[in-house]
Amino acid sequence: MPMQKKKFQSGEGARYVTRRAALNKLQLSLKDFRTLCIIKGIYPREPAHRRRAQRGKSGIHILYLKKDILFLLHEPMIWKLRDLQVHLNRLRRAKGMHQKDLIKRYANTIPRVAIDHVVKERYPTFIDALRDMDDALTLCCLFSTFPKLKSIPPNLIALCRRLTVEFMHVCIAARALRKVFISIKGIYFQVEIKGQAITWVIPHNYPHEPQKKQEVDFYTMATFADFYSTALGFVNYRLYHNLNLYYPPRLGSYNAERLEEEILEENETSDRVAALNLPLQKTAEDVEDPADAELDLDTFAVDGDESKAEEARKEYEKVRKLKKLFEGLKVFLNREVPREPLVFALRCFGAQVSWDETTFPEGATFPETDETITHQIVDRPDLEKQYISRYYIQPQWVFDCVNARELIPVEKYFIGTPLPPHLSPFTVEYRTQRYVPPEEKALTDPSVIVNKDQELLDEISDNDIEDIEDDKKESEDETMDADDEDLDEFDGEMTEEQLAEIKRKKMKVELGMPEVINKGKLRREHNQMKLLKEKMIQKKYRNLYKSMKSGRMKREKEIKLLKYKRRIHERTSVENKRAEIRARRAQAATLM
Repeated sequence: MPMQKKKFQSGEGARYVTRRAALNKLQLSLKDFRTLCIIKGIYPREPAHRRRAQRGKSGIHILYLKKDILFLLHEPMIWKLRDLQVHLNRLRRAKGMHQKDLIKRYANTIPRVAIDHVVKERYPTFIDALRDMDDALTLCCLFSTFPKLKSIPPNLIALCRRLTVEFMHVCIAARALRKVFISIKGIYFQVEIKGQAITWVIPHNYPHEPQKKQEVDFYTMATFADFYSTALGFVNYRLYHNLNLYYPPRLGSYNAERLEEEILEENETSDRVAALNLPLQKTAEDVEDPADAELDLDTFAVDGDESKAEEARKEYEKVRKLKKLFEGLKVFLNREVPREPLVFALRCFGAQVSWDETTFPEGATFPETDETITHQIVDRPDLEKQYISRYYIQPQWVFDCVNARELIPVEKYFIGTPLPPHLSPFTVEYRTQRYVPPEEKALTDPSVIVNKDQELLDEISDNDIEDIEDDKKESEDETMDADDEDLDEFDGEMTEEQLAEIKRKKMKVELGMPEVINKGKLRREHNQMKLLKEKMIQKKYRNLYKSMKSGRMKREKEIKLLKYKRRIHERTSVENKRAEIRARRAQAATLM
């Protein structure tokens, strides 16, 4: 008799292990196990059949793949975590016994858990690292805004701040910015590096609000930040060398004779770098400007497909013009506007930027009294002193110009003017079922807004048009009555042939009876055919079809709701304009 297999020795029962079994296998605490899983990229899995994966046990347990746990078993970082735990226990014991010498020695010799090899393991190529920079930059930007907290090492906060500033300098040097959007969460930026789109969020400058430990797990966030800061450091190093820039960054005014002074003034140097307003020094002077790079035709060599190559060339020309969007502009920032996002957006396209030295003393290159300033960005209702030689605009103009890829007229962005809608450039273009406002259509077709304004003007003056049409109808009715009276007067005097001739001249083609189409019947037949097709769907795809159908209906409902709100908004705006016109007419009549 052949030996029978025991239950749960194969299949899903042998493929998954619980977290408790993983802890026993690795001989780690739960805290160290979480740290190891975050750094190595191991996460819990959801099995297809939970009862089988849990070996017949009821309830819900956290499950991991068994091969992932065996993969962690050979990680050398486990020994470092164990050594760290032993070292912390010794430090804790020395503190309890008040042994100051041991406390000082243990505090200065805490073993460091190196994760450089893990970064190289998780990102075999540089492109793989760039694809995962979205979360890294977002988390590092968030940590750079934190004050000193007990649960987060202070050197980690300073490291995140330094790395994000270095990455923004790379984007400025390469002119890689493509899209910007202001939201409640923060300011979204998207850059394009090596053909990869990287999107991250910079939070608004709000005061830090302390959070409870039950709401936010700062230890887990710090573990992620530790790994992402290491990966971002590798990426910055590679990007700086690709652009022939010194790393760590040196400012363009760097002089070897002032090396000792700048070492002593390390904080001032970091502030000048964080200003984002001074160019970095290059290792070679004959480096080609990234905005003037020539097109490599071999890049677009597609197998006989000239249309794709032509589209790629057009896109390249658009990006080439975008990189020089703000060249020749000299912009001054008022104290109330966010300095760092605006400086980053303006300098990525070649503008010269400055600000008030009282807000940020380092990096200001020209004062407010400079007569060559072309634009001044203000976020207040009025200014006491204004110069005639410059435009005073609101900050949204900068971001809208970047998204439109051209300099938008400044009339709609003057001080105190109601701003136009700030549209998101991150909409899904390939999705057909979505609401597209006229302002978004105007980005590709400016005539849409012109036609919309003409429609509003037509609606404003529709009362006058109705009066004119009523007058026309009355005059036509009068002429028709006069013709009928003339015919009645001459009926007795004319012969039958003359009357027939007059009637022949007034003959006209009358509409015939069209074929009656029963729309309700056609609709019912269409619905019946649709139901028959739905019944023919296989059972394993039926739930998928239902979810797709419900999602489609939900999107249609949202589109209808947004269109309804848009109509109400336009109607109220038209009524307000009519009221303004009537008030002006009444005021003019009283003056006359």
